[in-house]
Amino acid sequence: MTNDPLSPQSNDSQKRLLLALALSFAATAAYTFFFAPKTPEGVEGADAGVQVAAGVDAGTPGVAAVPPPGTTAAAGTPAQAEGETPPPPVRTADFARPEVKYTFSSEGAGLTSAVLQGVKMREQQSLTVKEGFEALFGKEHAPPPQMNVANPVAGQPLPLAVTIEGGAPLAANTRYAVQESATDQGGSVVFTGRQGPWEVTKTVLWPRDGFEFAYTLQVRNTSAQAQTGELKLHYSRAIDPEFEHAPSFFGGVGNLSRSACWVGETLHKMSPGDDPPEATDTRGPISYFGIDQQYFLSALYPLDGALAGNCTLSATPTAREVAAGFPLNVGPGGTATFRFGGYLGPKDPDLLRPVPGAELRTVAGLSATTFHPMLEETVDFGIWAVVCKMLLAIMKFFHGIVGNWGLAIILLTVVVKLALLPLTYRSMVSMEAVKVLQPKMDEIRKKFADDKERQNLEIMKLYQEAKVNPLGGCLPLLIQMPVWIALFTSLRNSFEIYGEPFFGPIWRDLTYKDPTYLLPLALGVSMIITQKMQPQMMDAAQAKMMTWVMPIIFTFTLLQYPAGLSLYIFTNNVLSIGQQYGLRKWLDRNKNQSGGGTPAVVVAGGGKRK
Repeated sequence: MTNDPLSPQSNDSQKRLLLALALSFAATAAYTFFFAPKTPEGVEGADAGVQVAAGVDAGTPGVAAVPPPGTTAAAGTPAQAEGETPPPPVRTADFARPEVKYTFSSEGAGLTSAVLQGVKMREQQSLTVKEGFEALFGKEHAPPPQMNVANPVAGQPLPLAVTIEGGAPLAANTRYAVQESATDQGGSVVFTGRQGPWEVTKTVLWPRDGFEFAYTLQVRNTSAQAQTGELKLHYSRAIDPEFEHAPSFFGGVGNLSRSACWVGETLHKMSPGDDPPEATDTRGPISYFGIDQQYFLSALYPLDGALAGNCTLSATPTAREVAAGFPLNVGPGGTATFRFGGYLGPKDPDLLRPVPGAELRTVAGLSATTFHPMLEETVDFGIWAVVCKMLLAIMKFFHGIVGNWGLAIILLTVVVKLALLPLTYRSMVSMEAVKVLQPKMDEIRKKFADDKERQNLEIMKLYQEAKVNPLGGCLPLLIQMPVWIALFTSLRNSFEIYGEPFFGPIWRDLTYKDPTYLLPLALGVSMIITQKMQPQMMDAAQAKMMTWVMPIIFTFTLLQYPAGLSLYIFTNNVLSIGQQYGLRKWLDRNKNQSGGGTPAVVVAGGGKRK
């Protein structure tokens, strides 16, 4: 803010500025739904990543009932020629880890489920207004289901299934023999299947704890001729629209999952309704691919560095699918080996940052220099990253002390309020100085009621003579706006706060809306009180609009937004009311001590006024 008075033409600019402030938060929040993807750093160049070796044994020791070459599975059940060994029967294999439970099917050797374990590892719960008030009065509602990050799509390849396209195809539902094992360090499962000239061995290894696994594919050419084609690794997820919602301006932040693939230095994402990316754009070194949701991630990445290939993305209201294709060229009796890492779990930066972790490197025999796919970049704060990380660090500190994220948000509000106290003090003193001028401003408005231009000139002249900046009171609000937007961005991207409650059964998730709308309504009331306590620097019509219209706009905007954001703004308003009341008492006391005159106060222009 400057000390110079505003131009005559800009008297109404105060009205426009405050309205713009009321709308800027909502407009910027809407923009956050469409943040441009961040460029990944440290992505290595293309790496062939395919090792061809001759003389590998035709089978894996200990694996029985491997289907012989020549069988097909394109129609669901492999065709069986006369005299050939029948394919192995379809079976499932279940593996329980503390963090996730896997279920594999031998038909396709893929996942039929990967259910995350724990209180926070659930779908986001949506309560109606009726259910919200029932919860307020003590009625318990069933929790939402556990998050299944590998829910198969009907009629499509299972997650982790592979196909081979080319002259000698391999079907997604090829039957595999299964061999399971477990050690003190973790567990593993080996699938072996044959079709045509191909013998495919899949090995999945995982440490005892965590959300990571290693996935090795060995594709052996059992024929006497060289074979070429394209190996495709599939990952898909069926979506229940009850638990995923698209973002909208007045409809909430949304939590839609997206098919995703890092190709070169570009992240390609696809949600329902999006046009698929151009095929040329999705061809290049692939760093990772999978399904990216608001708070959860299913990702596969090459362990030996970005691998040359291409991605195919698909997204419908009930399914998300991605397939990564890699060139396959194997000589007679040779084997091509592909090594991938996998992460199926929450988007917690502390878990994503070390991927692949030390436990996975140990159990899979990986080196310390194994390729890091930078999965932590999927937690995308956009242009507000610096402010978001600072706010999260403060909230984590307070959460470590009080053990409640709602209290941590309240304490964050107090910290921000204290940091802005000198500026707020100058702002409030400036408004009190304007209040002293209010009678003279009313006289000017009455005297020049029919001449708005002259009225503006005289009021600006009055401000100039008193060395008062009428917009000095707006500066704290301008500074608070980035904090509001950054907190909003943090709430819609931080797994740490996802599913975390405030007090009582009503605010079960600070990252989701208040189902009773009591918190945003209380925010609106507190904003009206704050506006009415401030000196009015506009005519009656403008003052009425700013006192009532702006709080209504804020309240209506925030009805569907995270309860944590409403909690912050409500707490900020309550503290502002207390500040304004305390300052007014202090000014009145100084006024009485000075014999009834106006106390010397520092105004926005930096000088003193008696």
